[in-house]
Amino acid sequence: MTEMPQADGIATVSPGMEGDEKRDFDYQDFFENGAVALRLVGADGIILHANQAELDLLGYPAAEYIGRHIGEYYAEQATSDDILGRLARGEKIVRYPVRMRARDGSIKHLEITSSGHFRDGRLVNARCFTVDVTDLERTRLELKQRINTYHQILDGLPVAIYTTDRDGTITYYNSAAAELAGRQPLIGHDKWCVTFKLFTADGNELPHDECPMAIALKENRPVRNQEAIAQRPDGSFFPFLPHPTPLRDENGELIGAVNMLLDLTDRQRAEEVKQHLSAIVESSFDAIVSKDLNTIIKSWNHGAERLFGYTAEEAIGKSVTMLIPDDHQDEEPRILERIRRGERVETLETVRRRKDGSLVPVSLTISPVRNASGQIVGASKIARDITSARENEQRIRMLMREVNHRVKNQYSVILSMIRETNKRSETPDQFEAQVRERIMALSRSHDLLVSGDWKGATIKELLTAQAKPFPRGEFIDMDGPSVVLSPNAVQHLGIAFHELATNSAKYGVLSGDDGTISVSWKTTGSGEARLFHLSWVEKDGPQVQSIVQGGFGSVVLKRVAPTAVGGHANLDYGSHGISWTLEAPLAGVGTSASSET
Repeated sequence: MTEMPQADGIATVSPGMEGDEKRDFDYQDFFENGAVALRLVGADGIILHANQAELDLLGYPAAEYIGRHIGEYYAEQATSDDILGRLARGEKIVRYPVRMRARDGSIKHLEITSSGHFRDGRLVNARCFTVDVTDLERTRLELKQRINTYHQILDGLPVAIYTTDRDGTITYYNSAAAELAGRQPLIGHDKWCVTFKLFTADGNELPHDECPMAIALKENRPVRNQEAIAQRPDGSFFPFLPHPTPLRDENGELIGAVNMLLDLTDRQRAEEVKQHLSAIVESSFDAIVSKDLNTIIKSWNHGAERLFGYTAEEAIGKSVTMLIPDDHQDEEPRILERIRRGERVETLETVRRRKDGSLVPVSLTISPVRNASGQIVGASKIARDITSARENEQRIRMLMREVNHRVKNQYSVILSMIRETNKRSETPDQFEAQVRERIMALSRSHDLLVSGDWKGATIKELLTAQAKPFPRGEFIDMDGPSVVLSPNAVQHLGIAFHELATNSAKYGVLSGDDGTISVSWKTTGSGEARLFHLSWVEKDGPQVQSIVQGGFGSVVLKRVAPTAVGGHANLDYGSHGISWTLEAPLAGVGTSASSET
């Protein structure tokens, strides 16, 4: 093959050129004038030749490029070593990405396709086709940066988001999705869902390939309003609402999907709290009413129906002033003014009007009601019927007055007891013992009255209480109809029974083992003229050598007790004990009922 003359590195065609010579010329013309950058590199890396497209690509003149080692122009020296090594081993280089320095100092992103020319099994040179992909690489970098920015935005969102390809394989998930699911999904492996296990809202297990995301991809449509429940690997559950949406390319072809998972835990908890509070409100015995700042009733519970007589249908939408009597209408403006200031009105006792026109005393507690932004939009009222409380308060006042009166009577009895005991006591110790015993007797009567709400006590209860501290006191025989003694009679007859038992314990039946004590009572007459008769009789007791007469006990039995119940009494002394009889109007003693056993 004849070498062709060249001019300035460009082959020329001579007349009469034919055959191989012409093909060589065509090849050289293609090499030199082709639009693709080409260079010829020796096995040692020296640039043997480069076409104009190659020189233009990097901006070098031929004198600064041809004849120099290719490694000088690579941004990384290892690149040229790797390429030459692979070519020497007979490999073909296809679209090998490299970075080369242009004459102006810029870096060009290129792809090289190269093959070697061998002689006797040794690399002689290599032809390299170079394609400039700088703009493509810049676009890729920009796209990568955009994707990175996109991922940063998604990672910063507090909502769980993930994406899949068209087959459902997960391609991305943000930190909120991993936190919500309680696990780290495997990119490129896990399919359909980031969650561990799925269940329907009814609690039935839901396979991942039947989840809303799978449906969105299989049917190429968004799926909405299908709540589900997910289980984390640690066993905990959370309700959520998925929003899977297909992703399509510029031609409308499905390329994947994006899913947003809305955690419903707080909403469900709030709903449960709301239902709980609603149940409390509805079951409350108190009236609970809400109103706006224009006094219009917005809610009305069953307690309000019971208290005021209006049904919810009758009350809601009406002004709350319909419950306020005319002489209390000035209360509502004052209440609303305090509510607008955000104040809570506690324990306001007032009067309200029922549907039937009757008035009811109530205790009101009123609190501001705020909307989601914290603005006061109304008030909540709790009204409690205090009719019973006021009646109880009146009863307590009456009872306190009664107790005060009884205590004063007790003081009088105690002072009289102390005075009379002091007159007849021989020593201080005797005085102390007698006063203590008599005060204890009053205390036992008082205990009976307290346990009976100061309504009184029966004769049998009083006798049993006063005889209990004495030996053989339980052997006293009692017989008579049921008579409930008044509080006054309980106190005075109680001290009388104590004195009788004390005397018997010293001188009579209760001092030994013989004899009996019989206490009997009855009523006679009718109407207001009914009389009460009572007798204490001791029989067959020990022989009494002397009985002290004129002591405090005699005063109580003859004068104090009978006078207190508006009657009279007789006290007889015998050699084997005493007998005491009392006669008084039944109205001064108490009330009579059926026979007492």
